[in-house]
Amino acid sequence: MKIEVCGPGCPRCHSLKETILETVEKLGLEDRVDVKDVTDITDIISRGILITPGLLIDGVKVSEGKVPNKEEIEKWIQERI
Repeated sequence: MKIEVCGPGCPRCHSLKETILETVEKLGLEDRVDVKDVTDITDIISRGILITPGLLIDGVKVSEGKVPNKEEIEKWIQERI
């Protein structure tokens, strides 16, 4: 599974990535999930993100413009396993 955090590297982006990493660890999926940062604005826009931070799972936009809570992130990951 590929998870992309789209944003310029602001505190909200870091918070989102940390929450994702904690959730992945909680689910025991560290070896099955690849979490990447996308910081280039052209790449972010090409992925359909207009308000950061954005979150994509396997190329599908699941969140934009907010930092979702752990429960939301866990649900999205489990739906795609």
